[in-house]
Amino acid sequence: MVEPVVVRLADIRGTDTDIAGGKGANLGELIAAGFAVPDGFVLTTAAYQAAARAAKVDPSKPDDAAERLRSTAVPRRIADAALKAYDALGGGAVAVRSSATAEDLPGASFAGQQDTYLGIEGRDALLDAIRRCWASLWNERAVAYRAANGIDDGSVALAVVVQRMVDARAAGVLFTADPITGRRHTAVIDAIPGLGEALVSGAVVPDHFVADPETGRIADGTSRGAEPVLTDRLIRELASVGERIEDALGGPQDIEFAIDRDDRVAIVQSRPITTLYPLPAGGAPPDGVLFSISVAQGYFDPITPMGMEAFLAIGRRVGITFTDPADAANAPNPVIVAGQRPFVDVQAVLRDPVGRELLARLASAGEARSSVVFKKLAADPRYRGGRRSPLGTARRILPLLLRSQIPISILRLLQSPAKARARILRRVDARTRLDVRPGMTAAERLHLVETVMDDVLPFMFPRLIGLVAAGMLSYIAAGRLLGDRATPDELLTLTRGLPHNPTTEMDLALWALAREIRDDPEAAALMRSRSQGEIAEAFQAGTAPAVIQVGLTSFLQRYGFRSVGEIDLGVPRWSEDPTHLIGAISNYLQLTDDALAPHAQFERGAREADAMRATLLARVSGPRRRLLRFFLSRARALMGSREMPKYMLIGRVFTPVREVLRPVGEELVSAGRLERPDDIYFLTLAQARAAVGGADLRETVAANRATYDRERTRRRIPRVLLADGTDAEVALVETAEGDLRGSPASPGTVTGTARVIHSPRGAHLEPGEILVAPSTDPGWTPLFLTAGGLVMEMGGMMSHGAVVAREYGIPAVVGVPDATSRIATGDTITVDGSAGVVVAASATKT
Repeated sequence: MVEPVVVRLADIRGTDTDIAGGKGANLGELIAAGFAVPDGFVLTTAAYQAAARAAKVDPSKPDDAAERLRSTAVPRRIADAALKAYDALGGGAVAVRSSATAEDLPGASFAGQQDTYLGIEGRDALLDAIRRCWASLWNERAVAYRAANGIDDGSVALAVVVQRMVDARAAGVLFTADPITGRRHTAVIDAIPGLGEALVSGAVVPDHFVADPETGRIADGTSRGAEPVLTDRLIRELASVGERIEDALGGPQDIEFAIDRDDRVAIVQSRPITTLYPLPAGGAPPDGVLFSISVAQGYFDPITPMGMEAFLAIGRRVGITFTDPADAANAPNPVIVAGQRPFVDVQAVLRDPVGRELLARLASAGEARSSVVFKKLAADPRYRGGRRSPLGTARRILPLLLRSQIPISILRLLQSPAKARARILRRVDARTRLDVRPGMTAAERLHLVETVMDDVLPFMFPRLIGLVAAGMLSYIAAGRLLGDRATPDELLTLTRGLPHNPTTEMDLALWALAREIRDDPEAAALMRSRSQGEIAEAFQAGTAPAVIQVGLTSFLQRYGFRSVGEIDLGVPRWSEDPTHLIGAISNYLQLTDDALAPHAQFERGAREADAMRATLLARVSGPRRRLLRFFLSRARALMGSREMPKYMLIGRVFTPVREVLRPVGEELVSAGRLERPDDIYFLTLAQARAAVGGADLRETVAANRATYDRERTRRRIPRVLLADGTDAEVALVETAEGDLRGSPASPGTVTGTARVIHSPRGAHLEPGEILVAPSTDPGWTPLFLTAGGLVMEMGGMMSHGAVVAREYGIPAVVGVPDATSRIATGDTITVDGSAGVVVAASATKT
């Protein structure tokens, strides 16, 4: 059967992207739903493919492909069909629009990547415009966009939409959600007189309107001329039409419209708004304020479906713990998944005056930029709540806290830090020993994982939280006792060289291995002459020099459960691929100044902290001094444990669970139900059970991986996401001008060359360079040992990066908005870790 080369637009439906492209399919769906779309027809992808064959198009040569399509005559059968359809429209002026099979899709809009030609009139002009549309599939911007979105050039084709021109007195673009803030159910309209081509090209400044489609209220209006392009009636009509189009097409839309001489609205194009951050699949709670757990942990990638199971399990236990026992069965899970990332709803905390203050203070220590957002939200009437006294809050919260056992854990740690810490770690270690027996079936392994999620994680969580809280409370208490007798820098000095920090101990162990390698001629020569991947292959084959083979094996036995992105149990561990560690060791080998060596920095920091403690004690007397001595000693003894919860969680639960699941994946591959063993991490527990029960889950995995890969390319993750989709930071916090400002994290000032690094995998950092990163987790910290300073887009005083930076005496500023885009590798910058300011070199000259 010969595929049709021309189809009436009214006969196209939304599922016909393979023949009509994204634009054509959406327009056909809108016609079927009764919207005012100009009549027209589609030259199908079959027409393009015939033309591409006639022009001898080679997808591997895009420049040649474009020229061939422009210069080769339209095949006669296609030309005849197009001209017949054009005549049926009545001839005259038409719009000729490209409609690729890989555009106007949920993950990639391709807006403006292919060409559109307006006001085309006459048979020859129509055929010429069709050729130019076909050729635009291979223009430079479209090819680059496909490459950026991982779309194979050979997999795409182009349809061409031909529509009657609207005799437009005005035209514009309507968004059914705010494309900047992300707020849903908001009509954002830009409009200009005449055709919309000048608006799309950016050649004119449009009138701008914002309206509520439900109430018809026009919230904002900015006119470029004496009279607005659109009347209030048209603004409200467009808002209403946009809402109905969103319902018809199943999501927020970017709509192009035209207004004819009789003020009638015509829809000429509609595509998904692909940049919006996804809302939770089941919808967010009314007035929900979703705080990103991922961003708080310094991790921006999505979480695999199996990795998300752990976060949901922790959330279930937290929900039960902080719910009245009589209603525990109906306890909500505070962990909410959006965009394959975990969030926690904090609206109830914001509504309580005491909780609101506590939330802002805690966020300022761990994620300072979120603290600013919470302070802004405090002024929102939705979250003010009623008048509540601190006593009333305490009366409600205290029983819940006692039930969590966190206060008891804190008191024991304050009473006897070493004894209580050892007791907690001993109990956690005993409770987390997984009963993995030889010959376990896949079903038994999944049952073991479920037990860990439902039993072990709830046991660990409150006990490990106490380790962090006891040290932080001691530090805060010491600061309150000192008042204005101590500067912020002096207080931060107390946190240098802290004992019992497992991440620091890991870094120092890796540094010790680097020194051994440096002192061994054979090992050092291999590190200089081979790539990281080649050295990793030699190590895994057992053929590396003895110092590397033995030393790295010993390190991995202790720390191999860690990795970049370790909070996701679906991410491979260093024990599986040590390439990243070998790269870190290569960086260390360049550090030849013994005074800058990490162990020397750590020891110097500990001495400075002891000296500062004595200095601060000398500034007070009497009972205050005795109390200050107590809290200072507890802060020094306990604050290093800030890294312990994650260390234990990853080492005792996440990585062992990953290892328990791996044989399940292998068994399902053998049974033909999965393609690869690591596909098991792209299933939920329920899906894994279905696979073990006989279901073929390969298509499910493919869909889950596609969503995961798409989310990995997302550049902005909201710190705080409101229920209506608003990115609260974008909507509420003004961007600072001039110098880059953040939160002081590690005192001192350094001027040096910036190196912007988005991922530590394979990253190289010269000694003394200033590391500029979006965030960090323990997988990043080997880079810290050679860094001269640190700038991070996220974090607060007690965030992971800040803690480690202070350990090594590296000046650091964290919570700097857009640092990785506003600073470029090679820039000379000054980092003032005391003031929380980053200054370009040119600004520091006198």
